[in-house]
Amino acid sequence: MNITVVGSGKVGASAALNSCLRKLGDVLLLDIVKGLPQGEALDINHQLSEIGIDCRVKGSNEYEDLKGSDIIVLVAGVGRKPGMTRMDLLTTNANIIKEIATKIRSLASRAIVIVVTNPVDPMTYLTLKLLGTDKNRVMGMGNMLDLSRFKSFIHETTGFSRGSISAMVIGEHGENMLPLPRFSSISGIPLITFLSPDQVMTALESTRKIAAEVISLKGATIHAPGNAIAAMIESIVRNRKSLIPVSALLEGEYGASDVCLGVPAILGANGIEKIVELKLDSSEREIFDKGVRSVKTAITELHM
Repeated sequence: MNITVVGSGKVGASAALNSCLRKLGDVLLLDIVKGLPQGEALDINHQLSEIGIDCRVKGSNEYEDLKGSDIIVLVAGVGRKPGMTRMDLLTTNANIIKEIATKIRSLASRAIVIVVTNPVDPMTYLTLKLLGTDKNRVMGMGNMLDLSRFKSFIHETTGFSRGSISAMVIGEHGENMLPLPRFSSISGIPLITFLSPDQVMTALESTRKIAAEVISLKGATIHAPGNAIAAMIESIVRNRKSLIPVSALLEGEYGASDVCLGVPAILGANGIEKIVELKLDSSEREIFDKGVRSVKTAITELHM
C-alpha cells in the first residue's frame, strides 16, 4: 500500500511514523519546504530499522511523486496559534487545499483522501468538490481525535483501564463538537452508570477545550492526531470495517445535506462504506445542527 502524507510538519511526520509502526505500507512525505520531508524520512527510517519494521519512508518536494498513491493524507496548511479557533484558518488554508487538490486530481484521482487541515469539515467539503470523486473516497479526520480526548477524560475521572473505554464524538470538529455520553460505555456498561451528571458535563467541556490548552502549552497537537490518522488508514488498508467518526458528505443523514460533518462511519477498503445514524435526543440534536450551520456558513465563505 502506498501512502502519501502532504505536509511534513510535526503532525504529518507523526502520521507517517504511526502508519509505519502499524506496518500499513510505504509512506511518502511530501512538502514544499526543501529538506524537511527528506530529513523526517531519514529520522523515521532510522527508528524503523532499529525495531525491525520494513516499511520505507521517502521524503520529496515534487508533486509528481504523488503518482500511484493509494491513500493521501492532507495535513498541509497553517496550524492554530494560541488564541485562534480552527475557523480562523479558513481562507488561508482553503487556498493551500485548492492548489494541492489540483495536483491530486491530475496525478492520483482514484486515491482515498483523508483531510486533516483545519477547519477540517469545510476543508473536507472543498477537497471533495475539487476532486470530483466519489463521496466515499474523501473524508476528514476530526472526531477521531476528539474521541481520543474524551476517552482520556473518562479514564482520568473513573480510574478505569483505557482499554475498557468506548466513546463517541460526532458533529463539527470545533466549537460545536458533540461528545455523546449516551453512546459511550465502559466494557459495555453505559458511561452514565459511573459518572454523575456534573462529571459528565466536566468531561464534555474539557473535551471541547483541551486542544486550545495543548496548543497554548506546547504550540501544537502532534501525537494524538498522528495516531488518529493512522487508525483511519489501518481500517482502510486492512479492510477492518471499524466504526470510526469521520467528516463525511451528508445527503440527508441526520437531516443535513450538502455539508461535511463528523458522523460514525464504517471504514473499509472502499473508504466510507456506510454512515451510521444515531438517534439523537433534542439537546444533542441542537448542538449537532448548530455545527451544521457553522460549517455551512464557512462553506459559503469559500466562494466555490
